[in-house]
Amino acid sequence: MNVVVVESPAKAKTINKYLGSGYKVLASFGHVRDLPAKDGSVLPDQDFEMSWEVDASSQKRMKDIADAVKGSDGLFLATDPDREGEAISWHVLDLLKKKRVLGDKPVKRVVFNAITKKAVLDAMANPRDIDVPLVDAYLARRALDYLVGFNLSPVLWRKLPGARSAGRVQSVALRLVCDRENEIERFVSEEYWNLSALLRTPRGDEFEAKLVSADGKRLQNRGIKNGEDANRLKALLDGAAFTVDTVEAKPVKRNPGPPFTTSTLQQAASSNLGFNASRTMQVAQKLYEGVDIGGETVGLITYMRTDGVQMAPEAIEGARHAIVDQFGQRYLPEKARFYSTKAKNAQEAHEAIRPTDFNRSPDKVRQYLDHDQQRLYDLIWKRGIASQMASAEIERTTVEILADNNGQKAGLRAVGSVVRFDGFLGAYMDQREEGEKGEDDDEDGRLPPINAREKLDKRKVDASQHFTEPPPRYSEASLIKKMEELGIGRPSTYAATLKTLSDREYVTAEKRKLVPQAKGRLVTAFLESFFTKYVEYDFTADLEEKLDKISAGELDWKQVLREFWQDFFGQIEDTKELRVTNVLDALNEALAPLVFPKREDGSDPRICQVCGTGNLSLKLGKYGAFVGCSNYPECNYTRQLSSEGGADAEAAGLNEPKALGADPHTGEEITLRSGRFGPYVQRGEGKEAKRSSLPKGWKPEDIDHEKALALISLPRDVGKHPESGKMISAGIGRYGPFLLHDGTYANLESVEDVFSIGLNRAVTVLAEKQSKGPGGRTRGTPAALKELGDHPDGGAVTVRDGRYGPYVNWGKINATLPKGMDPQSVTMEQAMALIVEKGGKAAPAKAKAKKTATKAAADTKKTKAPAKKAPAKKTATKAKKTDT
Repeated sequence: MNVVVVESPAKAKTINKYLGSGYKVLASFGHVRDLPAKDGSVLPDQDFEMSWEVDASSQKRMKDIADAVKGSDGLFLATDPDREGEAISWHVLDLLKKKRVLGDKPVKRVVFNAITKKAVLDAMANPRDIDVPLVDAYLARRALDYLVGFNLSPVLWRKLPGARSAGRVQSVALRLVCDRENEIERFVSEEYWNLSALLRTPRGDEFEAKLVSADGKRLQNRGIKNGEDANRLKALLDGAAFTVDTVEAKPVKRNPGPPFTTSTLQQAASSNLGFNASRTMQVAQKLYEGVDIGGETVGLITYMRTDGVQMAPEAIEGARHAIVDQFGQRYLPEKARFYSTKAKNAQEAHEAIRPTDFNRSPDKVRQYLDHDQQRLYDLIWKRGIASQMASAEIERTTVEILADNNGQKAGLRAVGSVVRFDGFLGAYMDQREEGEKGEDDDEDGRLPPINAREKLDKRKVDASQHFTEPPPRYSEASLIKKMEELGIGRPSTYAATLKTLSDREYVTAEKRKLVPQAKGRLVTAFLESFFTKYVEYDFTADLEEKLDKISAGELDWKQVLREFWQDFFGQIEDTKELRVTNVLDALNEALAPLVFPKREDGSDPRICQVCGTGNLSLKLGKYGAFVGCSNYPECNYTRQLSSEGGADAEAAGLNEPKALGADPHTGEEITLRSGRFGPYVQRGEGKEAKRSSLPKGWKPEDIDHEKALALISLPRDVGKHPESGKMISAGIGRYGPFLLHDGTYANLESVEDVFSIGLNRAVTVLAEKQSKGPGGRTRGTPAALKELGDHPDGGAVTVRDGRYGPYVNWGKINATLPKGMDPQSVTMEQAMALIVEKGGKAAPAKAKAKKTATKAAADTKKTKAPAKKAPAKKTATKAKKTDT
């Protein structure tokens, strides 16, 4: 019997069916060891020696693998065909060598790009050794990421409170987002005008033509700059006679794009399906690992982490047969199409993402897939088969028209296109992929029959005013595309990079656009000011290129680390002498539009409008940066530094307190203000003034005297409880709106309930609270939202909904889902990773076995030596504590 090691249980189950009883396929559940998140895991002074750590769950996996290998004939390492997959195989092999279980057993590495029976059997018949240069590239990447993270992050914590951490690739991706925001803030809109005429042919057909030349000159794009010029040209056209000068019908061919890479798949899934990068990769992983189709588990797509655009010869042949069968002979080009990527540093040896069998059309597998899988597979299949189809044939017609008004002349142009043969477009029908629209596909539509030299009637002339728009914020799709163009990151890193930026709250997604938050912009400004080299696009891309050369065996990985560390360490040391005042001065200048937004009255935005003499500047507090006055404590004006909060404050005029009226009971003025934690209302002045933050969802511009007074008056007495006689009060706390009675809290559904709830309803809410268990949930375990299957150690793994959101449950272990993860999209592999992270050193099954054994031992001692009950009890208690 041979042992085969793969990453995931799903992959193991599928491959085991293909290989039969002579093989035992085991899953490593991803990486079996990693660098501990502590100082000393990489030691530059000891030639970059790396200390690896195996967590408790992985120790059990490795024990199972080692036990199986002891009695086996050989070992096959069949992890994924990329740098990470090679690294997992290397880690497993290294641990097995240290356990001394291999002896003289043969060890081979096998890779397959698709989980199909043919691909797996072919790979098993053609094994190889571990690719050492590929492992070296992995080691270099992990060491670089560790050295940057564990040396740069402490600098941020000391010099920039509130900043969480900085990563090598993430920092550069964040800079891209922040640089775009800077462009938007600096953008000055310009006016321009477009002119067009609605014309009619002698046969009564109407069409529109655009002005392209006047006064003997060709108009540049946005060449008409003001209304005066526009009105002059409109008058010329209003009084002009129109004649067709030339009509040119030109056939053009439009070629299909290549099959998907990781980057283009993520872009297309974002544009067409609304998937973020993480969701795309989760769904693609399932399609790759295998789906049950009529009792057979089959991998539907090839490996989804790739930057290659070429398909294997047998796949191209399969696509060509499918084209003839499903579309007809005319849709098949005479020769197969071959593609080469334009992405920087692409690894051409990797195959593109494609269906494993083009005969499995989306309609044939639809019934076996869930909604997300169906949509993504449809996208991949269409792109893959279209890449080998015939070109679309389009007839593009251009009509040049002369306008003559008593010798004043102008030129107009009308363009139309007609698809004469749809070619590869037939695969998409009405669907359009991001990046599929070519320069010849300008959506002009069809023109009516028009003949040269014929006269045209003018129906009307339009002059429309426009203003230039700032560059758009990045979406996930466009950011990935930009990173790929610059050579930053690799296919396996895109989704993780974006998720890290979101988890650190450096960037948020608003209407699918990435908006840098204040802490993200602060980190970027700090790094650009004091670690310029390490957030430069060219430097990061050059480092990625060196990693690729290491994987190709062209560079020594430790030499690359030595060169990097020498300069980087020196830069870190220089920051030790950096004073906070130096940091603030640099950030004030770098983030001036954010810190000091222009004022409507034109006054100096750096002068405090409350005291009139102090200078505003960034200040660093325990919870991050804010804007404050230099005259503190005499002037206690502060304002939060936040893209969203700043906009709200500016819209509501909160650069200075806004008077709302007096409190009728105390006579003190109530004002609306903006502080470091957002907008709030305040009654009176000084340290004794009462303050209340605006509840979530309340906008500063909507706050009036009545609402402010209601907030300031909280908590509100609802009435005395009919049974206890004690007061019930309503308020807004750290966890939202609540009721309080005799020390018991009950949540309210909305902020509005705080101000409107009556006594009867309050009593009911409190009674419902009493009928529920701790935490306000009904006693007992919440019902499962999704069942994922059985844990290898026994027991069901499920996804449930708890007080603090959805979580994964196995036995007594509850692991909260990361922010933004869809409970219905959680896979067993993701669940296992969360369980391992949460479970610590003792798994429930193991702990239970230990407790049972301890209890039995204690009982035996009690039987043999009744006089020693106390020591036996003490031993049992100690064992229980150890297990816990």
